Amino acid sequence: MIGPGRIARAALTRPGAWVLGTALLAGIGVGGSHAALAAGPAVAVTRATPATLAKPVTVRPAAMPPLAETAPTVSQFPPKVYLFRGALGPFFSTGIDRLAEKIERAGFYARVYEFTICDLIELQVERNYREEPGPIVLMGHSMGGLCSVRIAIKLQEEHIPVSLVVTIDPAHATKSVPLNVQRFMNIFLSDNILGGGDVKPEPGYRGHYASFDMKDHDEITHINIDKMDDVHAQLVSMISQLAQTPATAEADPVPLRYLIPPKASLELWDSGIPLFVRPGDTIEQIAAAYHVPLWALQQANQGAGSAPLIPGERIVVPRHLLPLAAASAAPQASTQR
Repeated sequence: MIGPGRIARAALTRPGAWVLGTALLAGIGVGGSHAALAAGPAVAVTRATPATLAKPVTVRPAAMPPLAETAPTVSQFPPKVYLFRGALGPFFSTGIDRLAEKIERAGFYARVYEFTICDLIELQVERNYREEPGPIVLMGHSMGGLCSVRIAIKLQEEHIPVSLVVTIDPAHATKSVPLNVQRFMNIFLSDNILGGGDVKPEPGYRGHYASFDMKDHDEITHINIDKMDDVHAQLVSMISQLAQTPATAEADPVPLRYLIPPKASLELWDSGIPLFVRPGDTIEQIAAAYHVPLWALQQANQGAGSAPLIPGERIVVPRHLLPLAAASAAPQASTQR
C-alpha cells in the first residue's frame, strides 16, 4: 500500500505534483491542475457491475484458430478509468470529458486530469489498485496520451498490469508501450506536428497492439480527433467487457498497423490472429467470411490479393477480444496448417 510519506515526497519532488498533494493525502480525487480546478472537479462515478455487451463474431469453420481465451480467471472488480487532457485541455481536449461522461453513464469509475500532474496521479492509480485490484484503463489526448504511457511505464516498475491504454494523437515524445500493458491502441495523425506520435511496443511485447493512422481523413484534426462519437461508443463497450475479458489469447496476438482510407470508418480491432489458407480460398472470400473490409486484410498482409492465395499460406485477420462467456459460446475451429 502507498503510504502518506511517499505521496508527500512525490508532491515535493515530481514536476507539477505539488498541485494536488494536499488533496490526495486526504484521499480526495480532483480533476487536474490550476485550470482544471478553476473549471470544476473531475468526473467521479460510482462503480457498478457492468452489463455484458458482447459483440457476436462469426467464425469460419476449420480455418481460424480458437478465439476462446485460455486464462480461466477474470477480475472480480470493475475497471477504473483514468483520462488525461492535453495542453490547454479544458479548451481543446473536451472530447476527453465527453468520453468520461459516457463511461460514467455506463456505470464505471472515471477521473479526468490534466497531464501536468501525471506523476502524482500515478501514485493515486497505484494506491487504488493496491486497495482494489481491478482492470486499469489509461486514456489520453495529445500530451495526455504521453502521460498515459508514462504512467504505464511507472506501473511496470511496480509490477502492476495495465489492462488497456488508448492514446489519441499523442505527442511525438511518447515512449514505447511497456510490457505490462495487455491491450494498446493508438489513434493518431502521423503528419500532425501537435500530436502525431507513432507509438510502438517495446521489444518483447506480447500484448494486443493496434495502430490507426487517420492522416488521410481531411475531416480529422488534432483538435477534434478526441471527439469522434463512434470511437467513444466502441471504447465504452470495450470497458464494459473488460473485467470479463482475459487478456491472454491462445495464439500470440499479431500487431496491427493501419492507415485508414478516406471515408472508411474506424473499427477498433485489438490485434490480428493468423489463419491458414485452404484450397480455393480467395482474399475476398476471407474478408466476407470474417466481416472485415478488404482493405484491412490487404494492409495486414502486404501483397495479398495481387496473386492467388497459396494453400497453407498464413493470413492475418483483425479481431476483437471477447468476454470469457462469449468466447466459450463461439464455435471452435481447428487450425489448418
